[in-house]
Amino acid sequence: MAFLKDGNNTAVTQFILLGLTDDPVLRIVLFTIILCIYLVTLTGNLSTILLVRVSSQLHHPMYFFLSHLGSADIGYSSTVTPNMLANFLAKQNTISYFGCSIQFGSAAFFGALECFLLAVMAYDRFVAICNPLLYSTKMSTQVCIQLVVGSYIGGFLNASFGTVSFVSLFFCGPNRINHFFCDFTPLIELSCSDVSVSVVVTSFSAGTVTMLTVFIIAISYTYILITILKMHSTEGRQKAFSTCTSHLTAVTLFYGTITFIYVMPKSRYSTDQNKVLSLFYMVVIPMLNPLIYSLRNNEIKGALRKQLGKKIFSQSNILFCKT
Repeated sequence: MAFLKDGNNTAVTQFILLGLTDDPVLRIVLFTIILCIYLVTLTGNLSTILLVRVSSQLHHPMYFFLSHLGSADIGYSSTVTPNMLANFLAKQNTISYFGCSIQFGSAAFFGALECFLLAVMAYDRFVAICNPLLYSTKMSTQVCIQLVVGSYIGGFLNASFGTVSFVSLFFCGPNRINHFFCDFTPLIELSCSDVSVSVVVTSFSAGTVTMLTVFIIAISYTYILITILKMHSTEGRQKAFSTCTSHLTAVTLFYGTITFIYVMPKSRYSTDQNKVLSLFYMVVIPMLNPLIYSLRNNEIKGALRKQLGKKIFSQSNILFCKT
């Protein structure tokens, strides 16, 4: 039942997600591609988290934050991908009102968490490059835990504001969402109630998260750049740049995409382009992040080789003992 009568009002109990395409052949192709992306996302991020936990040489603040970024990427992708994959194979892409609320709140939580973690990682690089002698003090275990807990609290607050805004909306008419997940903009277009307060609250919350984290990242890298330019050693400059390259790449991809979607005027791009960009930052970027951080990081590659070497060596010993 898609509608529920309450007196003279008819409330929507479920929504229909129009998805990415109606073409049955293209749906199968997209299902295969996105399933592969999701499996790589899970494998890459889980491997990063596990490697950071078991490898003693990666027990540093930077990798501690990276493991939590991997958790955020898994959560962010899992918010929309499993449901989208199921909908590719279904005749009608439906989601309940409660399910839509959970999906929207989860996306708000993990999206904000990702922003805060990227900002924390920028601050970590700032301390490492600009105050190396005080690094162990300023980035102690207690401080790192506080920064991560603060990031989760920030994500929870953003999700709370978003969920309250969603619940305050009343849906009584069309229930077809022109998207592959419950995003705020298409939901606003379907609402029968006054949306002004919900728009202000959600925009203020998301805007605060974005502006605050962008400010921290920009200030951190401004000081990092000034410090690097003052270095006399070419080797020192290259080492400093190499520690920042992966993070800058991840920041550029993530913030560049969400800025284009939520800041650029809607007249500049179509709904289909919006869907593609949303697919990129919610599904593709979580897959790219572990690749970005591992392919250009010698410590991660060294730790991975060491762990694989231990495993091969232990298996060889077991086979040798059996013979």
